[in-house]
Amino acid sequence: MPGNRTGNRTGNGPGNGEAVTRHRHRRRLPRPGPRTGAGSDAGPPVLSRGVVTLFAVACGTAVATVYFSQPLLVTMGHDLAMSPALVGSVVTLTHIGYGLGLFFLVPLGDVTDRRRLIVAQLLLLVAALAVVAAARTAAVLLAGMAATGLLAVVTQTLVAFAASLAPPAGRGRVVGLVTSGVVTGILLARTASGLLADLAGWRSVYLASASLTALLALVLYRVLPRHRAAPPATLRYGQLLRSTITLFARERLLRLRALFGLLVFAAFSTLWSSVALPLSEAPYFLPHGAIGALGLIGVAGALAATAAGRLNDRGLSRRTTGIALALLAASWLPLAFTRSSLWALVVGVILLDLAVQAVHVTNQSLIYALHPEAGSRLIGGYMVFYSAGSATGALAATSLYTVAGWGAVCALGAVFSCLGLALWACTAPPRSRT
Repeated sequence: MPGNRTGNRTGNGPGNGEAVTRHRHRRRLPRPGPRTGAGSDAGPPVLSRGVVTLFAVACGTAVATVYFSQPLLVTMGHDLAMSPALVGSVVTLTHIGYGLGLFFLVPLGDVTDRRRLIVAQLLLLVAALAVVAAARTAAVLLAGMAATGLLAVVTQTLVAFAASLAPPAGRGRVVGLVTSGVVTGILLARTASGLLADLAGWRSVYLASASLTALLALVLYRVLPRHRAAPPATLRYGQLLRSTITLFARERLLRLRALFGLLVFAAFSTLWSSVALPLSEAPYFLPHGAIGALGLIGVAGALAATAAGRLNDRGLSRRTTGIALALLAASWLPLAFTRSSLWALVVGVILLDLAVQAVHVTNQSLIYALHPEAGSRLIGGYMVFYSAGSATGALAATSLYTVAGWGAVCALGAVFSCLGLALWACTAPPRSRT
């Protein structure tokens, strides 16, 4: 377990805590393992662009399983005779499963071989996706979706693995590139699921995903470098979980960034868990493919992920966060006009996705630098708040839409966004240059 640290990092404002992460880059993790593959022992691994790309593809493929259902909710509900409230629980249970996986599975990356852990989780994810594809009742579907969310946390194990292999001075760039794969996976998930559902039904989405995930598990087993470093401490499973809680108790910056994550992803989920509902009704009556293609408009979010990582390496994390939160709050104004203008929806989606991903990458880059040897626990613990925010936004938005309509959903998203901006303003350090 990481030891106590005192001084500016834990006692002062977030700006000061973020600034000193640049100095912590002097602490390097051991770099054991092969240079380019799984079998060599020649020196420390080099994180080539090809390996970073593989990390990004793997992250995108895994996280997509969490978002496939969003354009399909109406069809899945009709097929299995589910009420609107129960349909909304499809997304909610997926995120609840994701949250449980973040706390109970991701920390294992700090004490086990991450390569084997990643491959094992992917193979189990294949089984969960097969259950969803074969579901004939709402109960089986919901159980399969919860299991899918639980195992999709392999995404965060991949992020922590990539961060551990990156040189400290360029860690923000690597995290940004890998996270851009996550963003692309989320966007393509909506598009691909909508198109496949129109062509072959919603079950084909999960069959195709299971096949791709199985293939990816084989590729990763052969390509990912072996992590031969001894764990920083020999912790039992219970101690490992408790140490995650201890990190939150000690690290003010971690708590603050977790709250940012909760609020921005509550806003994110408020939009994406409910936008299919007004678009499938009058005056649009859009098919699955068109609703799914809406996700491609948010490609700016992937660009923001890379740019935010570079800005963090330059020490501009606080300024980046403030600008992104302001854009997030502003995005709900055009989104409120969705029923009368698809162009307004397009503008709102671009602003929202860009803002959310900028905050997300900045959060991950900052918290990993606190204790690199506990990277999986830090990122997993932070992502628990992400999952809680996503589940809250999904449940609240779908329920609110049923009783009060789209305008109330946009008001809810604006509240989450403004709370994040207010938190940023209230936690400003007295002398922040970022």
